[in-house]
Amino acid sequence: MGPVLAGFLQLLALIGALALAHIPLGAYMARVYSSDKHWRVEKWIYKGIGADPDTEMRWTAYLRGVLAFSAVSVLFLYLLQRLQGVLPGSLDFSSVDPAQSFNTAVSFVTNTNWQSYYGEQTMGHVVQTAGLAVQNFVSAAVGIAVAVALVRGFARSRRGEVGNFWADLVRGTIRILVPGAAIAAIILVACGAIQNFSGIHEVGQFMGGDQQWNGGAVASQEAVKELGTNGGGYFNANSAHPFENPTPFTNLFEIFLILVIPFSLTRTFGIMVGSVKQGYAILATMATIWVGFVALMMWTEFAHHGPALQAAGGAYEGKEVRFGVGASSIFAVSTTLTSTGAVDSFHSSFTGLGGGITLLGMQLGEIAPGGTGSGLYGMLIMAVIAVFIAGLMVGRTPEYLGKKIGTREIKLAACYILITPALVLIFTAVSMALPTPPDSMLNSGAHGFSEVLYAFTSAANNNGSAFAGLNANTDWYNTMTGLAMLLGRFLPMVFVLALAGSLGEQKPVPATAGTLRTEKPLFTGLLVGAILIITGLTYFPALALGPLAEGLAS
Repeated sequence: MGPVLAGFLQLLALIGALALAHIPLGAYMARVYSSDKHWRVEKWIYKGIGADPDTEMRWTAYLRGVLAFSAVSVLFLYLLQRLQGVLPGSLDFSSVDPAQSFNTAVSFVTNTNWQSYYGEQTMGHVVQTAGLAVQNFVSAAVGIAVAVALVRGFARSRRGEVGNFWADLVRGTIRILVPGAAIAAIILVACGAIQNFSGIHEVGQFMGGDQQWNGGAVASQEAVKELGTNGGGYFNANSAHPFENPTPFTNLFEIFLILVIPFSLTRTFGIMVGSVKQGYAILATMATIWVGFVALMMWTEFAHHGPALQAAGGAYEGKEVRFGVGASSIFAVSTTLTSTGAVDSFHSSFTGLGGGITLLGMQLGEIAPGGTGSGLYGMLIMAVIAVFIAGLMVGRTPEYLGKKIGTREIKLAACYILITPALVLIFTAVSMALPTPPDSMLNSGAHGFSEVLYAFTSAANNNGSAFAGLNANTDWYNTMTGLAMLLGRFLPMVFVLALAGSLGEQKPVPATAGTLRTEKPLFTGLLVGAILIITGLTYFPALALGPLAEGLAS
């Protein structure tokens, strides 16, 4: 079987698995967030934190809950790293320095999971399990909670409340992520991923020195790392490491875990707003972009220039031979079109245009299908923009799901889509203009610029993957990427929740003959076009200096 055919068959198998999971998982999540019943363990948690899960919150109170919980999480994770040297089960690793502790704490709380350190040489068992793994669950649950709050804004009439943050957080963790990750971890262990609390082992000589590996609760963290679109790995090689991702089957299974919740949330959305067709329209938009990006990536990595690449049958540099070019391409697109950041190959080693595709996937806003929750609310914001554009074309007041998109709504949507590009481009420009930060680049020219652009694109979009080559473990990059992650996570949430509150206060307007049918293929095409045009106009100059220049020159 040729590598192209193998990649195509894996893509078909993945699509089939996602299709089978879409309806039952999407319907289950709708029931989770619509139920008025509480599990016993959930009641214990509410009692422990002093929260009343039955109290409805306006968007301002919901936002305060998000920010308060996240602030406490950052502080706890920061202190856990700073105290690592005196904690048991730390494998004799010293405490993490302040700049890196700040960067890592912010990274995992914002669902970014950017890592400027070697996981197997820096973090012991306590920090990995009690700190990083816990944030893999709750940061993902925060994203889903904010998305559900926005969906309630569309679904409700003349109500300013958007739900209860603490109930949404606990339910998302207990009823969705914990059982899903437990099942996934068992499958990964059965397929060869490790799960233990062993110490450091000598495994032989490598390049004239001793080679050591430490164990860890890898499979359980790997499961939620993918299911919650987190991305932070136990080892520096991430999902290219055989302890995390041992076989081609586990590689495809991990891609499935990355995509299954974001794609299924469109079903949840359709059920909660009372029209599954609306959910299918959003799903079709996400799927069109994802499949298109996978096809482009496979083409760039298989249709290559140069005798060495042609003889090898693909651009194999930086890719695991046991996975191949096709599977690596699917993984790279899936991880950058979501907020996952996990990698099974090094994106810096992709062809120039292939690296540009990974960049563009994040710059779209990671909405196809995006992260757990963040992908859905990002796509719904783009839907608001699309209906506004359509309204301008025909001279009508734009409406979406029966809610008028007025001045307030479009201002909030515009602020949402502007904040992340501003962070990416400003931080990149400052890093290139100052004398010291460019010293962290391994390469010069267009590829070196892509390293810096990729770092801040990944941080501000809460992705967490790295282009490789850039030494990000410096005070400058630890601090600046940390700020980009914080602002890129919580400023958009402010606008999303404010929009949810504004929509929830409206009374739905009845559909008329002139109402744009947002469940039709025409709207899907309009939405895809709006996403690509807005992103292209925003980022094209920067892309032209980096991956496009490199790709056209090769």
